[in-house]
Amino acid sequence: MDWKLELVSVPVSDVDRAKAFYVDKVGFNADHDHQVSDELRFVQLTPPGSACSIALGTGLPQAEPGSVRGLQIVVADVDAARAELAGRGVEVSDVQDFPWGRFVFFEDPDGNGWALQQLPAWS
Repeated sequence: MDWKLELVSVPVSDVDRAKAFYVDKVGFNADHDHQVSDELRFVQLTPPGSACSIALGTGLPQAEPGSVRGLQIVVADVDAARAELAGRGVEVSDVQDFPWGRFVFFEDPDGNGWALQQLPAWS
């Protein structure tokens, strides 16, 4: 049996602002945006090429906005990814080198923390 993680909830204070950040600045695809009722809105966004999406919304059970840390996206070229994000106006860290990969870090407008990782070339 396969177990696939395909959706992660990211708590935000302003759904429209967060959606604009992830779509317009980070480059995620806007898959769904449904106002189910006055109390429930569901927005699903997916990084290009990813099998896992994020969910934003109102009326969803979630933690405090900005409380998620350690969300990680693996990229083939962290320098190119950093340049793309910086070019779109995202505040990103410098590239940091570790034995387990090369990383760039950024936060969404609420402070949810993300990392881009380029895996090392294992010998």
